[in-house]
Amino acid sequence: MSRDVYEYAVIRVMPRVERGELINAGVLLYCQPRDYLCARVDLNATRLRALDPAVDVDGVRQALSAYELACGEEAGPLVKESLGGRFRWLTAPRSTIVQTGPVHAGLTADPDTELARLFDKLVRL
Repeated sequence: MSRDVYEYAVIRVMPRVERGELINAGVLLYCQPRDYLCARVDLNATRLRALDPAVDVDGVRQALSAYELACGEEAGPLVKESLGGRFRWLTAPRSTIVQTGPVHAGLTADPDTELARLFDKLVRL
């Protein structure tokens, strides 16, 4: 079974950017040889409120869902971008509440399985 290079970034939520505290809320995975881009998110509102009791949880959920939407065929303003272009745009550094961490690489024979593995390891408790 052949394995292909993939790139991924953790999607994280930093409710008070000035404090630098964050929780992991998703994973974004791109595999160019397989023409694959997918995001999986899950917000633990209890953990988020522990960092900032006044955080707008619904607003954060909406921002997280934008990552999933940007990966699909109905990608809104990114629909004309290549999957690689979308990945680069989504992983560009930003100092907002929802952001991605650094991009990492690996090898996989199945991007869906790899995304599930990374999500379980990096996001779920």
